Amino acid sequence: MSDAKAATPQIAWDDFARVDIRVGTVVRAEPYPEARVPAIKLWVDFGELGEKRSSAQITRHYDPAELIGRQVLAVVNFPPRQIGKVRSEVLVLGLPDAAGEVVLIGPDRPVPDGGRLY
Repeated sequence: MSDAKAATPQIAWDDFARVDIRVGTVVRAEPYPEARVPAIKLWVDFGELGEKRSSAQITRHYDPAELIGRQVLAVVNFPPRQIGKVRSEVLVLGLPDAAGEVVLIGPDRPVPDGGRLY
């Protein structure tokens, strides 16, 4: 069964409103080859929320250098999580391509960092 057909239970607006999804700009990115699954370490500027770190398994489609300046969406209100040696403070969002590899989500035009998804 594909993910598109596997609907999840309906939620109330208040459930959605508790998930804080913000836009930020990648200001630094480095390879993270020692991760269990190869990843890229990201530093993302969320404006008033400051700079947050993350580790993302996006090596199939992205090179660290090309990520600098790119705006991405991330969940910013999960508790920090230790991913190997990296303390991940946000969950950068993406969608799987046909092969299951992550494609990042971001605005199609520049927007102010820290803006919340509604």
